[in-house]
Amino acid sequence: MSTSNRHNRKDTLARILIALVAVVLQLAINISIATWLKDKIAWIEAALRLLSVIITLMIIKHSRHLSSDVLWIILIIVFPIPGTLLYLFIGADLILSKTYRAIRQSTEDSMRYYSQDPKVMEELKKRSPALYGQFSYISHADGYPFYRNTGFDYYPLGEEGFPVMLEELKKAEKFIFLEYFIIEHGQMWDSILEILEAKAKQGVEVRVMYDDLGSFFVLPGSYAASLEEKGIKCIPFNRISLFLNIVINHRDHRKLMIIDGKTAFSGGINLADEYINAIRKFGKWKDNVIRIKGEAVWSYTVMFLSHWNALRKEDSTFLAYRCPAIIGKEDGYIAPYSETPLDNEVYAQNIYLNIINQATDHCYISTPYLIIDTEMINALIMATKRGVDVRIVTPGIPDKKIVFVITRSYYDQLIEGGVRIYEYDPGFVHAKIFEADGKIATVGTVNLDYRSLYLHFENGTYLYGSRKIRQIRNDLESMMKEGHEVSLSEARNGPIKEFFLSILRLFAPMM
Repeated sequence: MSTSNRHNRKDTLARILIALVAVVLQLAINISIATWLKDKIAWIEAALRLLSVIITLMIIKHSRHLSSDVLWIILIIVFPIPGTLLYLFIGADLILSKTYRAIRQSTEDSMRYYSQDPKVMEELKKRSPALYGQFSYISHADGYPFYRNTGFDYYPLGEEGFPVMLEELKKAEKFIFLEYFIIEHGQMWDSILEILEAKAKQGVEVRVMYDDLGSFFVLPGSYAASLEEKGIKCIPFNRISLFLNIVINHRDHRKLMIIDGKTAFSGGINLADEYINAIRKFGKWKDNVIRIKGEAVWSYTVMFLSHWNALRKEDSTFLAYRCPAIIGKEDGYIAPYSETPLDNEVYAQNIYLNIINQATDHCYISTPYLIIDTEMINALIMATKRGVDVRIVTPGIPDKKIVFVITRSYYDQLIEGGVRIYEYDPGFVHAKIFEADGKIATVGTVNLDYRSLYLHFENGTYLYGSRKIRQIRNDLESMMKEGHEVSLSEARNGPIKEFFLSILRLFAPMM
């Protein structure tokens, strides 16, 4: 083992130890407070029990996703005092966290940089009146404009998109922005880093943001400082510190690479070797990359800068990073969008639901995790009852066995409702894709699970009317051919297993 690897391993172990010490300290503080308050415990217990009833009623009244909130309701009813305290602690963290407040404010401020061309919306309304409600929702309620698509390319595997990413990075003249959940040393990241270092020396502005929890076990705590020494600005998102808090529950799961404001990359891949099948941990890693050129790149640029300036305020205006639109051949429409857990809207889930609800011929989906609420289940089944061919591709080899068991627990209900489920036998599916009727597709980072839909920061690319949507459908169909369709008999479980799965599914929002 190299000296560098030994150092990184020691650093990672040290960070784990610090986190464990933080947990112990927090428990000690809680016990100390409880001891100090023991003489007043009867009054406190009565107040908390009353508060638990009020909180439960408020959850039921205001819940946006009651299926995931059932865990809180049960926890508060069964354990009213610790359950209520935990709920209040997390709620206070959402309100009081400096990080959350900064991101919320920066996201709101950044919306002024998005501008919808009314002519584009008029064209969309004429072209598809039936789908205009979806377009209007994304543009007006969500605030993310539609652009005329003048260039996107879809790569059905990470190893196909990766060389293109390197090629575009080498062309950078002004700036490079990267925002990823996971960065890990290896063939992929080391190749990118070599280019970033060279570009920084040439005077290109390079900014890198990675999620501190996502990269916790693969990057040392000092990694951001080491990049800064190379002339690369770096932010570890929501850094895990000695003072442990529930901020760690909301992670930056976005994947963005923006070059000079002219080119952007997104999709499912992180910057680590398994995503390009340079190493194989769970069989063949099935993922994707999407490259965007043209006006739509501006939306990705604003997304990145909104997060960056929330954590490291340094841009008085984003306009310095806007590139003049390059006129190209028009092919449909495109709308990049993002998801935040810090508002009262579940944009990504609503976009998914609208695609399902408005499909008339077929709706094909791939997702690494299938942990969904009753609203999504009902939408999928109702679509099949309208005569829509609904198919979902999930992994054949799991990366998280418990999550895989929960994913499979949804199969029998969906199959009985007419949904066709396919498992990708060669390995793990990490691509997050919806495609409907050959007209609509979305490619991004949003899994069909509670964490992506409700807890994490995410992003996606909505596509309409492009000829290249056929490539995305072909990719989904190829996954089905390489896998197998799950039969109802294969999906069914015995009564004892069903009972334990029901209990396990209560904890799905935590997984």
